[in-house]
Amino acid sequence: MSSIRNLMIIMLGLSLSACGGLGIATRNAPFETIPESVQITAPDILAVRVVVPETLRVSKANAYYPGGDIVWRGDPAGDRHAQVKAIFETAAQQSVQKITKGGQPAIMDIQVTRFHALTEKARNTVGGVHALQFAIILRDPETLGMLGEPKHVQADFRALGGAGAAVAERHGITQKKRIIEHLAEVIEVELTDPRGHEPAKLGLLGALNQL
Repeated sequence: MSSIRNLMIIMLGLSLSACGGLGIATRNAPFETIPESVQITAPDILAVRVVVPETLRVSKANAYYPGGDIVWRGDPAGDRHAQVKAIFETAAQQSVQKITKGGQPAIMDIQVTRFHALTEKARNTVGGVHALQFAIILRDPETLGMLGEPKHVQADFRALGGAGAAVAERHGITQKKRIIEHLAEVIEVELTDPRGHEPAKLGLLGALNQL
């Protein structure tokens, strides 16, 4: 199922492009082909554009492992697509601010494909996994042509539950805060490290969150 999702992301990214891409060979080359002496310069991100497609289905079920593409209870009831978009925008801006300027100017498009945080039931008991998946596309600021291929990023990480979640909440460490900080770190790695972010090994919990 994830292979189909990845293929759809690449096809979607290609269809969004009005012009042909200008390749960034070093960024997209396999790690073993990159000489250790090569110095990677992070792109100079001029703008961030986040898309959370309306086709992503929001789940309202209060279950341990609900279906759907978006599971989010860390904001008051409202437009979950807009709330997820704001989370990614905040995280992306934080990562961009930490990157040294001087690389190739680019616009960064982020398209969210999955945002599975915890339901009330899971957070109050066993915890679980925040399944956060998205595509990054870098574009030329003038032509909007793609700079390299779209990159699918799997930024899943362990979520707190039970007493651990309660203690974190008392210290102001909410689901939202943890997710924003994690996404900012992952996006920074994607922009500065040719190997990109390495998905966490989350075992059965990770597999359940792909269903």
